[in-house]
Amino acid sequence: MGKTGADIFADALIKEGVDYVFGIPGAVIIPLFDRLAASPVKLVLTRHEQGAGHAADGYARASGKPGVCLVTSGPGATNLVTAIATANFDSAPMVAFTGQVRTPLIGNDAFQEVDITGMTRTITKHNYLVRDVRDLARTIKEAFHIARTGRPGPVLVDLPMDVTLAEHDCDYPAEVDLPGYKPNYKGNARQIKLAAEAINASRRPVLYVGGGAIISGAAPEVYELATRAGIPVTTTLLGLGAFPETHALSLKMLGMHGTAYANYAVTESDLIIAVGARFDDRVTGRLDSFAPEAKVIHIDIDPTSISKNIRVDVPVVGDAKLILRDILELVQPAARTEWVEQVAAWKVKHPLAYGPGGLKPQYVIEQIYEATRGEAIITTEVGQNQMWAAQWFKYTRPRQFISSGGLGTMGYGFPAAIGAQLACPGAVVFDIAGDGSFQMNIQELATAVKYELPVKVAVLNNGFLGMVRQWQELFFNRRYSGTVLGDANPDFVRVAQAYGAEGILVTKPEEVRPAVERAIATPRPFVLDFRVEPEENVFPMVPSGQSINKMIGGMA
Repeated sequence: MGKTGADIFADALIKEGVDYVFGIPGAVIIPLFDRLAASPVKLVLTRHEQGAGHAADGYARASGKPGVCLVTSGPGATNLVTAIATANFDSAPMVAFTGQVRTPLIGNDAFQEVDITGMTRTITKHNYLVRDVRDLARTIKEAFHIARTGRPGPVLVDLPMDVTLAEHDCDYPAEVDLPGYKPNYKGNARQIKLAAEAINASRRPVLYVGGGAIISGAAPEVYELATRAGIPVTTTLLGLGAFPETHALSLKMLGMHGTAYANYAVTESDLIIAVGARFDDRVTGRLDSFAPEAKVIHIDIDPTSISKNIRVDVPVVGDAKLILRDILELVQPAARTEWVEQVAAWKVKHPLAYGPGGLKPQYVIEQIYEATRGEAIITTEVGQNQMWAAQWFKYTRPRQFISSGGLGTMGYGFPAAIGAQLACPGAVVFDIAGDGSFQMNIQELATAVKYELPVKVAVLNNGFLGMVRQWQELFFNRRYSGTVLGDANPDFVRVAQAYGAEGILVTKPEEVRPAVERAIATPRPFVLDFRVEPEENVFPMVPSGQSINKMIGGMA
């Protein structure tokens, strides 16, 4: 007798080294959940399918392994769409399994039927509808291979119920055969030589490092290139941690809410060395004035990202780690004293700053940094909380900062923190949240409590949808349309307690550090409700459509 499709599914997860599956059951995936119950793969029952997807994503980003989620057909699958799109934008490896109605019913508007492969075609790296159990093992093998190789991303596998019940005698394939999919890892030798020559000839270079450097494991090579050749380093939001921000050559983050000194350095540079970054609009600002005097080297494994937004002088397609190793063999040591001193002067003249008065969110982030000695894994929601977390915590290692970048998904941070905590059980994990974003997946408190995960949530509670309110203040004459939350916000401490977690209300600066230390010492989920200044803004800020050196606010 052969194996059922459910057996093949569970065996495949074991062969792929899957530790956790995040999901919620439903009628058409009962066979899969039944088989998982008898396997060593641990099921994490979330309270919403979007939470399952974000938790799988957070697990992937913290561990470097593909995150796996499993949801039912119809609304289960559609609830997963935002999480899939988030992972796709940010190149997070994920394999999403969705249930589907029996194959004879597909296309007949059966109960809880949706065309999820059609819906997700543009937001997955690839997707499959498995119509025959004989194709199942090969399909799952291909899905994991595609998700984790090249530029990583989410792959969806849609599983009709009759396929999971059917039987087939097969072995799990050891290799995949995908003639049309051959990611290029080794950089072109001529392009590498040109890149090294450009670096050696430059007087004012800047390393511009994105999330791709973290994915490829290129942080050691970035560090060696920067320190050997005296090159200041700035990162994108998702590149935080690729270079230690405690180092003198660190410029921290650039762009719309980046540091003034990073934006000035990029604007005045004569060479941009982009590593695993895609020149998105939040980084570049006005395109025709971005680094106007600079030649551009762009190292990226995805050839479609090169010259998409900014014209590139030296493209190098391949794995960032391998390419930087080759470049390092050709780059000459240099101090670049004059340039490094100029950057240092900008840092002294234009540091990040915030004013006095009340409980400031920036101060909260600083205290979390100090209380955790900079070792915590930080996840974030999206909005002002995200930018303050990016600015005021100093990131020193890869996979320490986990956030929704390209899609900007509110509600991401808390379930992602659950995934990160499972990936790194010994770590202190903080979700930096806003009172708006946290409520979008607040139900996952039940998940954190059920699995005894000591995730900490720092709610920067200003009573607003803060980032939109900031734009309304600055550009729409303070007409706060649809952004006021404070009059209807719940008591977050009592909500946490109702779920079985712990919580504390903090209203004064002197209460912050003791509250943070208490949360860290508590081996349970913990919600800190920080009542911060309601109309505090994120500065510096580059107004939309402006050059990145035309910033307002936030500089001493």
